[in-house]
Amino acid sequence: MTEFLHNSAEYLPILLQGVKLTIVVALGSLAFSTVLGLVWALMRVSNWPWLVKISAGIINLLRGIPIIVLLFYIYFVMPDIGIELSALQAAIIGLGIAYSAYQAENFRAAIQAIDPGQIEAAMSMGMGWGLTMRRVILPQAFKIVLPPYGNIMIMMLKDSSQASTITVAELALQGKLIAVSTFNNATVFNLVAMLYLIMCIPLILIVRHFEKQGGRR
Repeated sequence: MTEFLHNSAEYLPILLQGVKLTIVVALGSLAFSTVLGLVWALMRVSNWPWLVKISAGIINLLRGIPIIVLLFYIYFVMPDIGIELSALQAAIIGLGIAYSAYQAENFRAAIQAIDPGQIEAAMSMGMGWGLTMRRVILPQAFKIVLPPYGNIMIMMLKDSSQASTITVAELALQGKLIAVSTFNNATVFNLVAMLYLIMCIPLILIVRHFEKQGGRR
């Protein structure tokens, strides 16, 4: 136990640097996936069949491509066509694009859960489709989508570890580097697991709170 505490004090400052990058990647990709997912969702529920088909195709395509392949494509392939991004930028964009498909399905389900009569009533008052969505449907849909949105946050925080495959020195990569140099695998990866848990547990409690709130309605 004494050795574990001594090693922990030595490794934690380095691992905490990785934690900072993990949070940056998670928050950046969360914001990007939210905006992009909302765009796909609005296309899915639009009145234009061609938009519905395009968004459905994009969502199915993104859900079928592994995140690591998407990261490799953005970081290693896109420079061949003149688009060069830093590893951090590629990680945020890659994870954001990958998770936009899941965000889109959550948003679509929430929008379609709203009573269609509200859309008809808004239209009868002279509101267009865009204004109806912005003022009537989306404010209600956001409340419905909060629990699954929280689950996406947790999954994204954990999947940010895949950014290590394109040299982003987040928590997982920092842990791997320390383990390789010290051969103290048990201590290092126990610390890595504990740090991920410390980041995830508050999100889990928030999701549980929103699920309880939703159950009371």
